[in-house]
Amino acid sequence: MIVKTLPPSSRPISEDSRNGTNGRGELDVIDIVPEKNGIQDLVVQSPSLLAAQKLRTTAQPETLYDPLSIGAHYQNRPLQVIRRIFAVLGPSISFAFGLWSDSKRGIVVKNDRRRATQLRVLLTKLGPAYIKIGQALSTRPDLVPPVYLEELTKLQDQLPPFANEIAYQFIKEELGAPPQQVYAELSAQPIAAASLGQVYKGKLKTGEEVAVKIQRPDLREGITIDLYILRKLAGWVQKKVKRVRSDLVGILDELGDRIFEEMDYIHEGENAERFFQLYGHIKDIYVPKIYWEYTNRRVLTMEWINGTKLTQTEEISAQGIDARYLIEVGVQCSLRQLLEHGFFHADPHPGNLLATPDGKLAYLDFGMMSEIKPLQRYGLIEAIVHVVNRDFEGLAKDYVKLDFLSPETDLTPIIPAFARVFADAQGASVADLNIKSITDELSALMYEYPFRVPPYYALIIRSLVTLEGIAIFIDPTFKVLSEAYPYVSKRLLTDPAPQLRASLQDLLFKDGRFRWNRLENLLRNARNSQDYDFNLVLNQGIEFLASERGAFIRDKLVDESVNGLDALGKNVLHNFTSLLRERVGLRTVNETPSATGEQQQTLEHIKRILGILRETKGFDPVQIAPKIAQLLVNSDVQRLGQQIANRFTQKAVARLIRQLLAS
Repeated sequence: MIVKTLPPSSRPISEDSRNGTNGRGELDVIDIVPEKNGIQDLVVQSPSLLAAQKLRTTAQPETLYDPLSIGAHYQNRPLQVIRRIFAVLGPSISFAFGLWSDSKRGIVVKNDRRRATQLRVLLTKLGPAYIKIGQALSTRPDLVPPVYLEELTKLQDQLPPFANEIAYQFIKEELGAPPQQVYAELSAQPIAAASLGQVYKGKLKTGEEVAVKIQRPDLREGITIDLYILRKLAGWVQKKVKRVRSDLVGILDELGDRIFEEMDYIHEGENAERFFQLYGHIKDIYVPKIYWEYTNRRVLTMEWINGTKLTQTEEISAQGIDARYLIEVGVQCSLRQLLEHGFFHADPHPGNLLATPDGKLAYLDFGMMSEIKPLQRYGLIEAIVHVVNRDFEGLAKDYVKLDFLSPETDLTPIIPAFARVFADAQGASVADLNIKSITDELSALMYEYPFRVPPYYALIIRSLVTLEGIAIFIDPTFKVLSEAYPYVSKRLLTDPAPQLRASLQDLLFKDGRFRWNRLENLLRNARNSQDYDFNLVLNQGIEFLASERGAFIRDKLVDESVNGLDALGKNVLHNFTSLLRERVGLRTVNETPSATGEQQQTLEHIKRILGILRETKGFDPVQIAPKIAQLLVNSDVQRLGQQIANRFTQKAVARLIRQLLAS
């Protein structure tokens, strides 16, 4: 019998729950559930979790995005659709005409606060879908003038609230009791109002401070009609405009899935707990706790976080906190989200990222999350490596793997096109590249060649570009790709996945020759990664080299090692014979030639690599000595040593024979 405990939260179980109670003196319910293989599970569940699970299993159909059902619904309501189209077009055209009129009269539109305020009000009136667009723009100081940026930032949590009476009614309907019976305290007015809901500050009867998020009324109706209209428009463009090869309908459906999930607070709570499990252990990352007893589809109760928005740099500095460091923490967390586990926060705008008083980065709002499949994650890592190393042939193949290009596409004209895109960056370091510039240049390339944008890509770019926008606001010189490459280097050196091992092989070898400069670059960048472990690299490296998958690299490394030893031996012998001739005066001794220029360059690379390893975190001769002793008795290491010794001996004997024959 397998015993499983399913607490309401993924956080460590309290002492009360270990004693068989749920913290309120209620005994947990014990169920015996048969499994497929005949083994029974003992499942310990709290009453609150049973209630939450009941809600999950009886989830209403309207919590899922179904474009066909939505289409059938509005197909029979053409007047409602037409009214909505005019409701959007009318004020939008009026606003655009106002901007044109101002520019004709010599008014500097980008500095006009009046127009910036009008845009914010317009987006607010148009509804949640358009508010989301404004929120995305509010994180792009490189695209939006400062006056407009300041106004659009208010869309993150300063929207007009709805009436308290409606919020209290939702609490009663969702939690089964009026607010005064559920909470010990609840703020008289919402402390923040966003696109999908508004937040009150409260206190539980057990004393914990909480944030209570309540969904806006009539939210689903407003969003579904906009999604229906935009989906129809996307389908028409996709069909009529031949140059558009991307799946616009698929991209919109992906966004629709995420928005509908965001409207289900039970789903958001589960996302928060999964996010905590995967990333809560990262240094200086904090994820708030979900209180399941007080959470339902339209009401979410979570731990209250005291914090400051990352974009409020002066307030953060006044607390003695380094905002740039927190952005670095956020980038490292995002890399693990996108490239390690694939479960990522798709809406990291400043309202959802707070600096806590103790200097941690707190994530909020887990409604809009998305996932990347393993093959896509490996493809992204390979693409970053190929961009950094200017390997455009490899980059073109990455785009096939990532489903941007069909396998039958002729890559011949695309490879030089990539070189043109990155022409300005040729010779520049990775620190000079940023995601926004790369995205813009690739967008132009995609229009010219038969690229298609897969649906998953839109949310990834939204997440990365939003994060980069916050970073640029804090530090205009910040480059996300520069911060990312140490992590990518670490993954290439330590991840045992066959795809990444193949990528490492392609990176280190060209035309059968080992590229020492690439290894040097990888090691130099990887040592800057926060969780880089020298011992792990050493152990996994030897394990991989000894395996069948590492045969190609092993053979080439043996050759390179022999060449290095040969060059070293030549230099030693050259120095020795020179000493005999010049200082001792033995002119009968022939001066042995030193290593060739190429061999000498290889030796210089090896010296620099050894220097990098000595400066790497975890490199301690005292601690490494016992490990080396263990490695020496390892059969795989001994096999490698024998291969190097045999090859070196063969080479030395061959040289001796040649010299004898020449004599």
